[in-house]
Amino acid sequence: MFEHVVVLMLENHSFDRMLGALPGVNGIDPDNLMTNPDVTPGAPVLRQSVTDSRGIADDPGHDLDDVLQQISTGSMQGFVQNFAHHYPSKTAERPEIMAYYPRGALPALHTLAEHFVICDHWFSSLPGPTWPNRFFVHSGTSLGHVDMPEGVFNPGLHVYDQNTIYDLLHEAGKGFAIYYGDVPQSLVLLHQDERYLGAYKKMADFAGDVAAGRLPNYTFIEPIYFASNGQNDQHPPHDVLRGEALIANAYNFLKASPSVFEKTLLVILYDEHGGFYDHVPPPEATPPDGNVDRFAFNRLGVRVPAVLVSPMLDAGVLSATFDHTSLLRFLIDGWGLARNQLGARVASAQDFGPLLTLRSTPRTMPELPAFAAAAPIAQQDLNAQQNALLGFSHFLETRIDNPATKQALIQRSHEVFDGPAAQAKLASDRVEAFLAEKRAPS
Repeated sequence: MFEHVVVLMLENHSFDRMLGALPGVNGIDPDNLMTNPDVTPGAPVLRQSVTDSRGIADDPGHDLDDVLQQISTGSMQGFVQNFAHHYPSKTAERPEIMAYYPRGALPALHTLAEHFVICDHWFSSLPGPTWPNRFFVHSGTSLGHVDMPEGVFNPGLHVYDQNTIYDLLHEAGKGFAIYYGDVPQSLVLLHQDERYLGAYKKMADFAGDVAAGRLPNYTFIEPIYFASNGQNDQHPPHDVLRGEALIANAYNFLKASPSVFEKTLLVILYDEHGGFYDHVPPPEATPPDGNVDRFAFNRLGVRVPAVLVSPMLDAGVLSATFDHTSLLRFLIDGWGLARNQLGARVASAQDFGPLLTLRSTPRTMPELPAFAAAAPIAQQDLNAQQNALLGFSHFLETRIDNPATKQALIQRSHEVFDGPAAQAKLASDRVEAFLAEKRAPS
C-alpha cells in the first residue's frame, strides 16, 4: 500500500469526451461512431466528432432528472435532446455534447493517462450533479439528497452529518489535508466544520509541503471554482486548459520530490459527466443506506475519467467497475481503517488496489512541462456549482462570531447583485474569514 494518496477531483466531463480517443480503452471507435437524435424535425442524428473547443458557453444539464433523460434507462440516447430542452435556440452547440478531444489535445491528462493506469469503467456514484457526487467521494453517501443549492435566495442546504473518510483516518492516526483553491465544497460536511478545519490549506501551500516532507497520508485537492479567482476546475464554460495546468502542477510538484513520489499514488478524477455524452450505460449499484425517498440510489451515474499515477505503476487499463466509493474502499482496505462505517455502497465497492501490479523499483517518470493557460473566461452569470458555493458562503458568514468581522461582510451583501467577479470575491472572503476565526487559538 502507498504511504501517501493524493486525489485531484475536477469537474463535469465524461470519459468518452476526455479519454475516449486514447488507444486500448473502451472509448471512441472511429469505424462505429455513436449517435444521438436531434430534436429538430428532419435533422440528421448527431454523431460523435472531434472538438478543438476549450469550453462550451452553456452549461449542459446534469441534475438527476436531466441525467435520467440522458441515459434513458441504458440507451444513452437522450443527451442532445436534454441539452436542447435547456437551450432550444443553441443549435450550434448541440454537436459539442457528442464531441471528444483527440489524442494529445489535453497535454497533461493524456500524457499521464498513456503512461500510467486508466480506469475505463469508473462511474460517478449517482446520476446527478456535483454536490451529491462529491459527498460520495468523501463519505460514501449523500444521505438521500440529489439536489444542490441554487444561490443565496434558494440555499437548499441540508444537514450532512454522516461519517466521512476523514473520521476513519483520524481514528487510525493517519494525517490528512484538503488543499483548496477558493471555496472548498467539502466544508459543507458537518464533521469537517466541527472537527477538521485545521486540515484546510490553500493550494499554494501544496508544493512547499511536498518539498519539505510534510505531505500527509491522504490529500484531497479542490480546484478554483470561480472564474475571477483564476478558475481551473474545467466546469463549463471554463477553459479546460486551465485544469490541464492544475494537473501538470500537481504532478510536477510530486515529481520534484522523488523520494516522496515513489511512496505516493496520485488519483485524477472527475466528479460527474456534466451532461456530455458517454456510450457506456451506468450499471446497477448498491444503495448506501435507507435514504431512498428521492432516488433509489440503485444505479451509478455516467462514466467519468479516472487515472492512477505513481512511479511504481506501469501503463495499463483497468476495466473493472468502479465508482467514487471504490477510492474509499481502497483506503480502508489498504490502510486497515475501520470497516463498515461508511455504508453499504462502500462495503460492496470494488477495491482497485489488488488489481494493481506494483513495480519492484520506481520507473522513469515522463516529462510534463508546466505551462501557463490563458486568462479565465469572463462569465456573465454563475454556473450551478458557483451559485451553490455562493449560497453556502452566506451560511458560513452567519457562523462568524466576531461582530466586527461579521458586520464588515454584512455591509458587503449588496455584492451578490454586482456580477460574477464581485460574487466570487465575496464568497472567497467569507470562507477565509470563517476559517481564520475558527482555526485561531482560543
